[in-house]
Amino acid sequence: MNNHNLYAALRASFPADLDTTAVETVGGAHAGLRYTWRDLDRASAMMANLLDSLKLPAGSRIAAQVEKSVEALVLYLATLRAGHVFLPLNTAYQSGEIEYFIGNAEPAVVVCSQANFGWVSKIAFKAGTRHVFTLDDDRTGSLLQRAAHHSDQHTPAVSGADDLGVIIYTSGTTGRSKGAMLSHGNMLSNAQVLRQYWGWQQGDVLIHALPIFHVHGLFVAIHGALLNGSPMLWLNKFEPRAVVELFPRATVFMGVPTLYVRLLAEPGLTKQQVAHMRLFISGSAPLLIETFDDWKTRTGHTILERYGMSETVMITSNPYAADARFGGASERRGGTVGFPLPGNELRVVDEHTRTVPVGEIGAIQVRGPNVFKGYWRMPEKTAEEFTADGFFKTGDVGRIDERGYVSIVGRSKDLIISGGYNVYPAEIEGCINEMPGVAESAVVGVPHPDFGEVGVAVVIAKPGAVVDPDAVVAALKARLANFKIPKRCFVVAELPRNTMGKVQKNLLREQHKGLFA
Repeated sequence: MNNHNLYAALRASFPADLDTTAVETVGGAHAGLRYTWRDLDRASAMMANLLDSLKLPAGSRIAAQVEKSVEALVLYLATLRAGHVFLPLNTAYQSGEIEYFIGNAEPAVVVCSQANFGWVSKIAFKAGTRHVFTLDDDRTGSLLQRAAHHSDQHTPAVSGADDLGVIIYTSGTTGRSKGAMLSHGNMLSNAQVLRQYWGWQQGDVLIHALPIFHVHGLFVAIHGALLNGSPMLWLNKFEPRAVVELFPRATVFMGVPTLYVRLLAEPGLTKQQVAHMRLFISGSAPLLIETFDDWKTRTGHTILERYGMSETVMITSNPYAADARFGGASERRGGTVGFPLPGNELRVVDEHTRTVPVGEIGAIQVRGPNVFKGYWRMPEKTAEEFTADGFFKTGDVGRIDERGYVSIVGRSKDLIISGGYNVYPAEIEGCINEMPGVAESAVVGVPHPDFGEVGVAVVIAKPGAVVDPDAVVAALKARLANFKIPKRCFVVAELPRNTMGKVQKNLLREQHKGLFA
């Protein structure tokens, strides 16, 4: 029988010399530690043997709310290896949220930081979890103490391609957070496609500066490096200066737009400093065209923007090299997320599921081997989110241009219906972001007695610049139809964001919902 266990596939890609460096830690109190490929294999074997010793039912959930560390990565690999289901939880979650996730997923094992053991273990034991371990980012905790007593040899569990490997909870900006169920086959197929599409090659070195409770850092970055047998330069926390200093030693960097903005603020970022780099990738939130252009001018590199979701891993990407499917197009175009990845089908449809004409806006739907199995214990919600012919309704709104490039216009839930007209916030934000002195903007819809809903613009000024809210509205009136003009504009110091740098529009809507009451 074929074993589709994702760990087995990653392990098969380790280099022949297991004593070379797989991960080197950078920054923080534990900088300069080197983990070889043999270390990753042995440590994950010991942890997998610990999980086996607990006599858990097959496919048990292993929940982890821990700070980023190489040991946390090893726990993920060990969970896959032992045939269980990994459940990464954002370190920012508080007790009410953790109570929901543990109650919903019913994990057999919970791993948390030592500082949180008191309250997390109470929630876990009350929900019926049998085992709670601790793990800190300084290589301490009961998980490591217990694993140390186990053998460093372990045969990976046999997993089918459809067997569940991970549950990723969506950020839950609308209602209850949902657990997206990803199989071993979902994740491996996506990693294999990206390896080819992004031109991973021998000698590549990845700078890993992202959190690992999210698709971007845990799957796209880690699977990419491990499947290519490439070492990682590992930062537990993003430090712009430290990253700039690492560029001469690396070839690939993955970041969210906020990280690129912070790197551009570093004087040490020069063409010479990035001469050894091969590829800069951005995702998880929209990349401003200004950041895209500034990066190109400053470094000579064109950022590759791509698009994915918790439910699908990666769906589209700007081309790394010529893409024969799209007439040999090889240009990375700012403001787009490129083409559907090989093996992915993407369509843009109207409310009757009819494909919209080229260049028109509609709902994005996708189908492919990377698309998830459904939402954990939510069969009705799962059925709602798939079409009769098996396409997943992403909830994103976008368009496809005449060359096949996909652009994301926003989330369908962010659409503002004002006086019966559809208003797409991204279009208005694009205009505001081009105005002098504006660093970034967010437009949200709030209730209005006459129009049902109207737009409100929230703007951040560039350092040292002064932005007049009335002047922003006046400038928009010269460029856009009247029904699209925000009724109010506010200039603020910062926008609320989640850990991946996405603007939390739900918080802005909540803050301004009473404006016209």
